[in-house]
Amino acid sequence: MTLPFPLTEAPDEETSEQGRKLFAGPVDFLKGVVAMSGLPAADRAEVCFAGRSNVGKSSLINALTGRKAIARASNTPGRTQEINFFTLGESHYLVDLPGYGFANAPLPKVEAWQRLLKQYLSGRPNLRRAFVLIDARHGIKAVDEEIMSLLDSSAVTFQCVLTKADKLKAGEREKVLDQVRGKLAKHPAAFPELVLTSSEKGEGIATLRAIVATLE
Repeated sequence: MTLPFPLTEAPDEETSEQGRKLFAGPVDFLKGVVAMSGLPAADRAEVCFAGRSNVGKSSLINALTGRKAIARASNTPGRTQEINFFTLGESHYLVDLPGYGFANAPLPKVEAWQRLLKQYLSGRPNLRRAFVLIDARHGIKAVDEEIMSLLDSSAVTFQCVLTKADKLKAGEREKVLDQVRGKLAKHPAAFPELVLTSSEKGEGIATLRAIVATLE
C-alpha cells in the first residue's frame, strides 16, 4: 500500500499550547560537537534538523524558537561544521546537524562531517525523530535521498519539512508535493505526514512546534 503522505493537520488548541509553551520557555545553546565523545548525555527526548545548505534551516530554527539568531543563518554554504545542541527547557534537545550538499568545502572536511553524521544517527538512542528539510521550490534532490537512505539504514524515523513555502508560485504547490510524495514512498523510515512551512510568514510553525512537544 502506498502511503499518501498528507500534510499534517493543524494541532488542536491543547497540543498547540503545549508546543508554544515548550518553545517559549528557555532555549539555550548547549555545545557544538565534533566527535561522538562530545555528545551530551542521552537523558531527554531529542529531535534533529537536517537539510542541504541554503535550505533555510537556520531561519526555521530561529522561527520555531522565536529567537532571531539562536541558529546562525549564513549565505556561505557549509558554515555549520558541528553538530549543535540546544536545550528546550529540561525536556528536549534540539539538534542542528551540519548542512550537506555544498560543493565548496574541502573533501576531507566533508568526509569527516559525513562520518560523524552517520555515527550520530546510528548511535543516539534518545533520538525521537529527524526532520529533513526540503526547499519547496525544488523538491527532493539526489543529495536529499542520500540522507534519507542513511536514516533508513539507521532505523531513524524522519519527517519531511518543506521550507520557503511562501516562495512557491501559484499552482506549483501540488506539483512539488506530488514529487515529494513519490520520492518518500521509497523510504521505509519516512513518517507518513508532511509539514509545509514558511519562516517568513509563520506557516506551519505552530504545527512543527506541537510535533516536537509531543515527542517524549
